[in-house]
Amino acid sequence: MTDKKINNLVRSILNCLVPVFLAFLVGAVVILIIGENPLEAYSVLLKRSFFTSVGLQNTLHYAGPLILAGLAIAITFKANIYNMGVEGSLVLGGFFAGIVGANLTGLPSIPTKLICFLVAILCGVAFAMIAAVLKVKFRADEMVVTMMMNYALSKALEYLATTVFRDTGAGYVCTPTVSEQAMFVRIFGKSRLTVFFFLVLVILAIMYIVMKKSKLGYEITAIGKNFEFAEATGMNVGKKIFLIMAISGALAGIAGAGWMLEDQYHYTLTFSSNPGLGWDGMLIALMGGHDPIGILIAAIFYAGLKTGADSINMYTSVPKEIVALIQGLIVLFLAVKFFNERFQLVHRFRKAKEA
Repeated sequence: MTDKKINNLVRSILNCLVPVFLAFLVGAVVILIIGENPLEAYSVLLKRSFFTSVGLQNTLHYAGPLILAGLAIAITFKANIYNMGVEGSLVLGGFFAGIVGANLTGLPSIPTKLICFLVAILCGVAFAMIAAVLKVKFRADEMVVTMMMNYALSKALEYLATTVFRDTGAGYVCTPTVSEQAMFVRIFGKSRLTVFFFLVLVILAIMYIVMKKSKLGYEITAIGKNFEFAEATGMNVGKKIFLIMAISGALAGIAGAGWMLEDQYHYTLTFSSNPGLGWDGMLIALMGGHDPIGILIAAIFYAGLKTGADSINMYTSVPKEIVALIQGLIVLFLAVKFFNERFQLVHRFRKAKEA
């Protein structure tokens, strides 16, 4: 490995670790202000999430859909396509995977799951293609389009869940529960871990090859670095955008189907939690530097925060909201890093100061 590659690796690691360190540092100050010991709180958080058998398995369980959401974001952001519609593709895929899973009762387990995933992929890709068409054909800003589409979709699914597909036997708004053939069975009794996590690892390995070793991966990098130059060299950029958005939508759809079949089992108005698995995926992609291995590490770490939140509340006097604060601070510091990289704010400031 050359000195340049080592320097780039060290810089990438620091870019990921510094926002996390700062978030934990500010969190520690808050814990001290309320009169508690931050070292004790963080010890419980990390121990219960990573250093107990059940805790680690639950962390990996939550990390599965986050890894896919992070990959769905990364492949578009790496091409300088700011697809905010991953949340929409994920929720739409999960919704219809749940509907299909609830109505397929006569097939064996594996074909049932495959059909659910196929439906989720088609839904995720279809949702992503709307923004892709508007960007390629009409030069619409994909960030604005996908954010508006997410809101419209949430209202549409809310209507479907409360009317057409509502489970009338439930005491709250939800769709029918998926059949047993469609459910992923927990590997170990006490934890939530299922086979889906290992399927995610297979997809991660495939995406690593696609993004790092394939022709498409180099084309994605070229489009991200200079859209006009890539077009001038003869690359059909519009076609590549369609392909990139399709892959992103498919990954998000699989994430939604997996979350439905391994954890939720029916669609509710809080299916994707708060702020949403797709939005968490954006944070994970930024933390991981849009690199598949980085995304794997970031997703497991972020899932550990979610797993450990209840443990902090149970074993210490620190409220579990401290974890939400830390997550919010990580988002803030990563946003600063993102805008600095995109608009070169520090470079412009130094240039203006020298002038």
